[in-house]
Formats: sequence, structure tokens, C-alpha cells
Amino acid sequence: MKLKNWITALTVAVAAVGTVGTAQAQQFFRIGTGGTAGTYYPIGGIIGNAVSQPGKLIATAVASNGSVANINGIVGGSFEAGFTQSDVAYWAYSGTGTFEGKPKAQDLRLISTLYPESIHLVARKGSGIKSVADLKGKRVSMDEPGSGTLVDVRLILGAYGMTDKDIKAEYLKPNQAGDKLKDGGLDAFFFVGGAPAGAIAELASTGNIELVSLVGPEIDALRAKQEFFTPDVIAANTYQNLPEVKTISVNAQMVTSAKIPEQTVYDVTKALYSDATRKTLDSGHAKGKLITRDNAVKGAGIPFHPGAEKFYKEIGLLK
Repeated sequence: MKLKNWITALTVAVAAVGTVGTAQAQQFFRIGTGGTAGTYYPIGGIIGNAVSQPGKLIATAVASNGSVANINGIVGGSFEAGFTQSDVAYWAYSGTGTFEGKPKAQDLRLISTLYPESIHLVARKGSGIKSVADLKGKRVSMDEPGSGTLVDVRLILGAYGMTDKDIKAEYLKPNQAGDKLKDGGLDAFFFVGGAPAGAIAELASTGNIELVSLVGPEIDALRAKQEFFTPDVIAANTYQNLPEVKTISVNAQMVTSAKIPEQTVYDVTKALYSDATRKTLDSGHAKGKLITRDNAVKGAGIPFHPGAEKFYKEIGLLK
């Protein structure tokens, strides 16, 4: 073989090996989110795009049933990461609450606390529902099995001495519940998520709903018992023509498995809090503005992943 041809062949071979190496190095990072009408899914899409590094890591938002389903997906290996309520993450890790009697998710690790999730109680206008106590005997959707919302709703009902049996309970996704309420088939539904939520914003535009406050001695007693609930306010006109509503909230968190490599989670966390991602989050969703470095390490009920911890130590958020 002539020297020139040999060099050309060697160059092609090296390029081919490089291509194979790149293909092997590229990782897929599936993020379990929630229903498409909620807040997790659009936020997950923004974060997935922001942390992806073509040729190295491709992050995608996957629609799911929410917090419990996402944790189960991480434990089972079908997700590399997922969004969850802080209360649900703690229960899964400690084997308490809704995970009582189940194996502890001891490999569950925190990447970041994202933003507060407001508990919405949406009632059909004219239904006579002014408090949780008024739900007795009413047609109420508590969200679907596997969602963190369902877990919290049962705690809230319990604070008022009620269970699923005291209401005409249904278990629907927020968008399905919204459609059924709009058609007169439901009196109310619960949703836990960042405000504004698409399913509720669409309903508010019809002028046929009210948001019910979650305040009073029953809620105070619940907060004293379950400290992850914090006072919250949904500001006036967050939803079209609806006044300010006092409620409670939990934190939205991004979690992963201890089995995910430290470098992968470090890269994801660093990209999440980059200047470029900051601009995308600020313009992409109302809750994006709250996904900040200051909030990142708040309310950590489970251990940080070593990759996330390394980044937070580098920027002085953790010692």
C-alpha cells in the first residue's frame, strides 16, 4: 500500500473508532415527571434540554403518574432521575408514610430542591364548597394512584376526620378531572404542583371555578404533625380573575439513584445551575424563576447524591 493510501486508511479507521467510542459514551438520562397538564412535565422538558450535552448525555422528560411512580421508576431502573414531592421522597427513603411496610428506597439520593408546590383545591362555582369540611358527600377527584397528590389529600382529609369513603372519590389525572368538572361530573378536585398549572389555568378562563383556602385549626394541627407542609399563598390573578388564596405547600425535588455515576450527576447539577440554564428557566415557566441556587439545598430530607454534593461544595452551598 502506498504511504498516502495507508495514511488515508488509518485516518478513516481512527475516525471510525472515535465514532464508536462516542456512541458508547453517550448516556440517556430519563427524567420521570408527571401528567402533561401539570407542572412537572413542562419543567422537566426545560431541564432536560438544558442539561443535555449532545454526544455525551441526552436527558429527556418522560410523562408519568407523578412522585410515587417516579421513585418506583428510579428504584426499578426505568428512570435515571425524577421529580417528587419532598414528603414522598422522605417516606420512600425511610419506609414510612405511604411506604410503610415496603422496602426502604435506601439508594434514593437528592439532586436538588426545585420550588414550592402549592396544594390546590379546585371547586366548581356554585358547589357550596368553601372548606375541606364541605367535601363530605361531594364528587371529588383525589388524583391518580401513584401520585404524591393522592398521598397528601388523604392526610388533609384525615385532618378533618374523613377518608375516601366520606366523599364520592375518583382518581383522575388533573386534566381529566378538569374536563369532568367542566362538564358537571365533578364538584371538586385536588392538585399539588407549582402554580400556575395548565389544567387549572384553562378552567379559570371559563370563570366557572373557585380555589378553596386550606387554613384553620385542622390545617394547623396537620402542619404540626407533618412538618413538610408549609404555609403558602397563591397570589391574586395567578389564575385569571381568581383572588389570593391561602394554602399549604410541599417542595418539588429532583432525585436520582446512588447507582448513577458521580460524574454524571455532577455534570447534570452543574448544567442545571449554569448561566445559560438560568435564562431558560426564567423565560420558560413561572416556576422556573424559583429554581435557584439559594433553594437548591433547602429541605433536604434525604442524602444528596455525591455528584450534586460535590458541585454544591464547590460553590459554597454545602460545607
